[in-house]
Amino acid sequence: MHLLWWILVGLIAGWATGKIMQGGGYGFFADVALGIVGALVGGFLARMLGLAGSGGMIYTILIALGGSVLVVFLFRLVTKKKG
Repeated sequence: MHLLWWILVGLIAGWATGKIMQGGGYGFFADVALGIVGALVGGFLARMLGLAGSGGMIYTILIALGGSVLVVFLFRLVTKKKG
């Protein structure tokens, strides 16, 4: 059930990141994968900054979205995809 939660949050974060950032996405599965990685990165960074806490679903999605935007930004730098 926990894995399903991360996939759901990653899906939401990946979709929202595709809408927020300029340029095309990478396809459904790649966007979801980047969203899941972003959710993990966002959670790790929030914990490192002392922001980890129980904030509910909206808090989790916002942290995942921030991590996802960061991951997509870095991914675009590495792959040289223009926005």
